[in-house]
Amino acid sequence: MTFLAIDVGNTRLKWALFDAPHPGASVRAHGAEFLDNIERLAEGAWAGLPAPTHMLGCIVAGDAVKRRVVEQMELWDVPARWVVSSAQEAGLVNGYDHPSRLGSDRWVAMIGARHRMLAQGPARPLIVVMVGTAVTVEAIDAEGRFLGGLILPGHGIMLRALETGTAGLHVPTGEVRLFPTNTSDALTSGGTYAIAGAVERMVQHVIQHCGEPPACMMTGGAGWKMAPSMTRPFELIENLIFDGLLEIASRRFAAQPV
Repeated sequence: MTFLAIDVGNTRLKWALFDAPHPGASVRAHGAEFLDNIERLAEGAWAGLPAPTHMLGCIVAGDAVKRRVVEQMELWDVPARWVVSSAQEAGLVNGYDHPSRLGSDRWVAMIGARHRMLAQGPARPLIVVMVGTAVTVEAIDAEGRFLGGLILPGHGIMLRALETGTAGLHVPTGEVRLFPTNTSDALTSGGTYAIAGAVERMVQHVIQHCGEPPACMMTGGAGWKMAPSMTRPFELIENLIFDGLLEIASRRFAAQPV
């Protein structure tokens, strides 16, 4: 039995083939492709893979991109299944006003993070940070209820907005400094500290609401950029969405025949 997990974000499609649909399964193959290059998958990275027994994916890029992914999967006889946020799943309760409107990437990452925490020790409040094209900062209480979250621009969007809205301002890559003394460093430092400040504010909210400090997990392609600037202890995890997809798959496919 093999399991294909797919995470389609705003910029890239990431995939991994596991030897089983459950947490801790070994990775047989993995890769990533920019959305513009999805049509390369069937004749490229996926061509030599064994046919997966099950597939489960998470997508935020829209229906047109989803159709392109499904077309590439036609080389296998496996149905494409996609997570949609719901009122509750895998032990997590969705506190969103309209649960189905919560981004599936946020929902799946939170499920992955909570079960990772429970595997390490007792339940406690949790903050989940995803740093990508956009940044999300989610709060979960010790009982597994998603309390709510923040969405803010990622580094790239912030810098492009400044280029567009500020006459004569061009944004080369700078460094994060305590006291920036040039425009490039000032821009890079400002974006980094904006994200770190949002995380710190959510930490304070969780302490006030739950009465204890939360654990903090960070994921996403740009997570490593934030690591030196965080003021709270945190765990940097390569892909919480895959962890969440494995957890969900273990429950959805357990009773299905191979």
